Parts: sequence; structure tokens; C-alpha cells
Amino acid sequence: MNNAQRTMSIAAVSLALATMLGAFGTHALQPMLTERQFSSYQTGVTYQFFHSLGLLAIGVLQRQHGGSVWLTRAAQLLVIGMLLFAGSIYALTAGAPRWFGMVAPFGGISLMAAWIVFFVGVRKLP
Repeated sequence: MNNAQRTMSIAAVSLALATMLGAFGTHALQPMLTERQFSSYQTGVTYQFFHSLGLLAIGVLQRQHGGSVWLTRAAQLLVIGMLLFAGSIYALTAGAPRWFGMVAPFGGISLMAAWIVFFVGVRKLP
């Protein structure tokens, strides 16, 4: 499996997971959560959706420009960022200790770094 296939496969799985988690949150969790908890959960789902779509776009570019290390690094940072940011929100919603919330900012930094790396990578494309 090449980088483009890997990136697009991860994006597809992440989009499916975000869809499932969004539906699960709306239909099963919302009645059990406070308004603040549900809003936080929805933020995780929203960020996962948007960044998964971005990951998919990076995969398409990788397919066209397969050797770009910048695109590969951007994809890796997006995956790490989504896992840390959305993952920590999901974990907190599931009852993880409050200190686990300190993980989310590292995910946010990774997401921001991914888009900066992507910017540099796009500028270097032929």
C-alpha cells in the first residue's frame, strides 16, 4: 500500500467513525449528558469530520505527487492531532479523569502544525 492509499484509507475509516460517533452521540448520549458535555462531544465529532476531509484531500494530492515528504508529514500530523484532540474529548465524555483534558491542546497543536506543513508542501509542488 502506498502513502496515498494509506492516507485515503485512514481518512475513509475516520469519516465512517465520525459518522457513527455523531449518530451515537445524538441518539444515545445526548439524553445522558449535560448540555456542556454534549457540546464538547459534538466539537470532537466536528473536528474529526473536517480534518478527515482534509486528510482525504491530502491523499488525493499524494496520489498525484507521490514523493512529497511534506504531504506525508502533514497527513501524519493530522492523524495524530485527531487522535489526541477528538480522542481526548471522547475519552472525557466516557468518564476519563479530568486531567485527560490536558491532552486536547497537544492535539490542537498537531492539527495546526499539519496545516502549516501542508502549506509548505503545496508551495513546493511542481
